[in-house]
Amino acid sequence: MTFDKIQYDNLGVTVEISTFAPAGGVVEHHMMLHVAPRGEHFDHQWARLSAAKEALLQRPLFRDASVVFKRYFLSDAANQAPLMQPSESGAVSVIQQPPLDGSKVAAWFYLQTGPQVKGKAAGTTFVEHNGYRHIWHAGLHATSGNSAEQTEQVLNSYETFLRQQDATIAEHCVRTWFFVRDVDTQYAGLVKARLDNFLQQGLTPDTHYIASTGIGGLPADRRSIVYLDTYALTGFSPQQQRHLHALTHLNPTIEYGVTFERGTVIEYGDRAHAFISGTASIDNKGKVVHVGDIERQTHRMWENVEALLKEADMTIGQHAMQIIVYLRDMADYATVRDLFAKRFPHIPTLITLAPVCRPEWLIEMECITAAPRRHENFRDF
Repeated sequence: MTFDKIQYDNLGVTVEISTFAPAGGVVEHHMMLHVAPRGEHFDHQWARLSAAKEALLQRPLFRDASVVFKRYFLSDAANQAPLMQPSESGAVSVIQQPPLDGSKVAAWFYLQTGPQVKGKAAGTTFVEHNGYRHIWHAGLHATSGNSAEQTEQVLNSYETFLRQQDATIAEHCVRTWFFVRDVDTQYAGLVKARLDNFLQQGLTPDTHYIASTGIGGLPADRRSIVYLDTYALTGFSPQQQRHLHALTHLNPTIEYGVTFERGTVIEYGDRAHAFISGTASIDNKGKVVHVGDIERQTHRMWENVEALLKEADMTIGQHAMQIIVYLRDMADYATVRDLFAKRFPHIPTLITLAPVCRPEWLIEMECITAAPRRHENFRDF
């Protein structure tokens, strides 16, 4: 794993980059793009970010890379999303989770060099390589009903989409991101609808669930309460996937009525990926730890994530390719920024304003990690 930081001084854009490049294999890059505020309107910041993106893709390291997934974090999605022109194809997620550095827009990009992107449809990127099919899908939402009804509509829509790909949620969905407009009042409906839907799909405490983040986030369409991004994989054997629990630190989510896995690891012949769900300061009884103390909650959150990654033979510092941090209170930004900068200065990290699903949780983080492996029985990534 290598890390880099590119500063486009003329554009006022900083890009944090991680690169995973095993010999002879597919090269993966994660990027976090940060825009200096400069007191400008959104369209100026968007233009600077777009120019930096184009400059990045002309660099020799990325010239042959394909952009697989993008997520844009906006400070005012309803007003800003219509200004994001030209529109972009493929899996492009747009959500209101204000970057806490004072800018109006930030971005996370995931790129690959090696396999060819086989097709980009509205909201979807397909990547095929070595018999695997990676399906990144973004922006599923509904426009009527309460949070439970919209969650049901969104999941039904996703199931229909997966069936068209000869896939199912239960067997092939690896990771989901649920954004809910008002997490304090509307998350319960999402949880109930997801539980009911998963039961219909055969997902129970005796089988497995799916790694997930459920977090506050506003869709650009003001009629929408719930917004869903997903990653699914076909062509792998069940032995390549396992779920991370860290029961010394965390309890099974079903104990408090929520249906997601704490983390999922996918093993390939040449590498492993771990997808760590949104993780907060919680103990193995399901109780919030260090109520009201942002520093101690941050440290306990790190401890929990490290416990999960230990089961995947990984650590944050050595293997995280990106980190997204969600804060309930913007006044905690400087403290959290400095804590992360001191402990993980090299990892591409974005800190946003996004309330966690319990008011007592002041902070949550998620990450995607990669580590080299040698599995003779599995095909390379």
